[in-house]
Amino acid sequence: MALIPSQVLRITILLSYFSILCHYKALDMPAHQTYGGSWKFLTFIDLVIQAVFFALCVLIDISSLLTRAGESREQERQLRKLISLRDWIMAVLAFPVGAFVVFTFWSLYMYDRELVYPKLLDNFIPQWLNHGMHTTVLPFIIIEMRTTHHKYPSRPWGLAAVFTFGAGYILWTCWVHHVTGVWVYPVLEKIGPMARIAFFSVLCGLIGIFYVFGEILNSYIWDQHTTSSSAKVKGE
Repeated sequence: MALIPSQVLRITILLSYFSILCHYKALDMPAHQTYGGSWKFLTFIDLVIQAVFFALCVLIDISSLLTRAGESREQERQLRKLISLRDWIMAVLAFPVGAFVVFTFWSLYMYDRELVYPKLLDNFIPQWLNHGMHTTVLPFIIIEMRTTHHKYPSRPWGLAAVFTFGAGYILWTCWVHHVTGVWVYPVLEKIGPMARIAFFSVLCGLIGIFYVFGEILNSYIWDQHTTSSSAKVKGE
């Protein structure tokens, strides 16, 4: 059975994330050798989230082909569980965290790159890898949203999960500072304690906004798709 284009896209995107992660981990950067390693950077956490998400999408594509061939009820039940997990990751992690990373990185970069991505990093990170970490994440996830309908959880539960992730990362950032005496991002070094609290609060609010935006965008795309499909049926 031939793979359909959306399946090929997912495999291609997954392979690109594997390549980006391998190149990123191979970088000989001092920050990677300190407490927390790569895991103290939200960019790296996001790359792992995206890679896991697209790996799950590919697994579901393969399982769907096998389930159609075998027509096993147990396989169908397991497949539905995988689809529910995929949709939850998409709604709560892949889209809001991915959009947040792209938006905040380039906003701070354009304002003053030294606050988030000092020029010194150009000696370690090639431009294509920088864009792989901070640019292509968003179009990749929008492509997935456009090709596959994802069921979102109720908004209160979804927002609660997103805010839990955001708060967890902020606490992790504070802990790294407590252990090392150095903030993960230069911008945090340049503002006072009260400003940091305000900064973290704004970022939590922003990731919540991206969750709601993803929910609305998903509904818009698939409402339009349903309307278009209905119109074609009536036209026939």
